[in-house]
Amino acid sequence: MTDLTLVIGNKNYSSWSLRPWVLLKQFALEFDEVRVPLFTESTASALAKYNSDFKVPVLIHGDIMVWDTLAILEYISETLLDDRGWPVQAKARAFARSISCEMHSSFANVRNELPMNCRKKFADINLSAAAEAEIARIKSLWNQSRSEFGQAGEWLFGNYSIADAMFAPIALRFSGYSIALNDVEEAYVQSVLSQSCIKEWIDAGCAETEVIAEDEINLRPY
Repeated sequence: MTDLTLVIGNKNYSSWSLRPWVLLKQFALEFDEVRVPLFTESTASALAKYNSDFKVPVLIHGDIMVWDTLAILEYISETLLDDRGWPVQAKARAFARSISCEMHSSFANVRNELPMNCRKKFADINLSAAAEAEIARIKSLWNQSRSEFGQAGEWLFGNYSIADAMFAPIALRFSGYSIALNDVEEAYVQSVLSQSCIKEWIDAGCAETEVIAEDEINLRPY
């Protein structure tokens, strides 16, 4: 047992749960994991005690409770990582915060049309013009991050940051839905997929048996 607990949803589907989970794992912070299957008869009662409006993830650190993914990531960085969750240089940090907040608040069409699903892989998908525009925006943010701030390493800002945790589910989506990528974008997706903790998450998601119907979109698997 540790004094740090992360409450998450289904690993196959819960992209918001993945973000703080992968940050904790990447920085080798020990924590207990409480998994609450979502959209079941027992979900509401299991989440009622966390004051999170019945949502995951929730971080519990001693007598402190934090909910909402970005708030959790900020708390982890400030309290447990000596602020190492963000780039050191001011311009890079500002850009990293901006794209992380944009990921948090935007890209609704990508979320709806490409729900995270670790168990399936698709090709030849038909996306709306709005989703295509959001994908182009995400790619432009990745390319700008890598070209302006990423020279020191393989991550968006060189060293691993909150921005990488925020975009990890997008990398899984781009791989799972066979989104066309340029060399920079493909290299970044492969960096994410090569993380041992991401492999652990995907394996656990694939082993789950629960099905959330709204995230099982009707596409042709290959």
